Amino acid sequence: MKHAVFVVTAAYGKNNVVALGGQRKLLPIIALSGADGVEIRRELLTQTDLQSLPELARAIASHGLRCFYSAPQALFATGGASNPLLPQLFAEAEQLGAERLKLSLGHFTTSVGTEALAAFLHTQNVKLLVENDQTACGTLAPLQAFFNRATADRLPVSMTFDMGNWHWVGQPPLAAADALAAVVNYIHVKVAARSGNDWQAVPPEPSDPSWRQLLEHLPDNVPRGIEFPLAGKDLVAETRRFVALLQ
Repeated sequence: MKHAVFVVTAAYGKNNVVALGGQRKLLPIIALSGADGVEIRRELLTQTDLQSLPELARAIASHGLRCFYSAPQALFATGGASNPLLPQLFAEAEQLGAERLKLSLGHFTTSVGTEALAAFLHTQNVKLLVENDQTACGTLAPLQAFFNRATADRLPVSMTFDMGNWHWVGQPPLAAADALAAVVNYIHVKVAARSGNDWQAVPPEPSDPSWRQLLEHLPDNVPRGIEFPLAGKDLVAETRRFVALLQ
């Protein structure tokens, strides 16, 4: 089975994206690598970029790529209220031609009603993904509580499972995969390695069975995103190598 592979633009590094002239300049590289899609990062968009999202959407489509949109925003603000920026973020995703919008969970609390959020989400063409981030809000307990509630309240939301972020919050990825696999609809492939007292993302090694074993605990029919560093003189060749590995 061939898996759909997306390339997260942040994998090339913020400084490199800026030096190349923005995320649009990465599209030929990603398309030539054989990837199926691109994950556009809001934090790498300039104000000018945000004002010309339809142009970026046309460029993505012209390269035959699908699009996901990621914003460094939480679904729930402090206190449990829905993020007031949600309408703006969904509008941006729509302009971008994105299929899915990825956010972190934020400060979800079971005491807050989800009726208004459900009503809003059901009007959107873009599907919502919630990711386990590198904060306390991205640990297993709050994510399980949220997705249990989302299932009960029929919220149209699923999960981006970041394979590496569990290490940053000190939790075992395999246990998280077994607990959350039913709601996973996108996988960020990221291997975490110790660098002194900190963790850092590194590319998966073909000879390392651990990341493959983790993938076996997750759905086999969802897209996989490259979110580990991609570098080198020939970015097309480097990207193509890992696209082929994950496909």
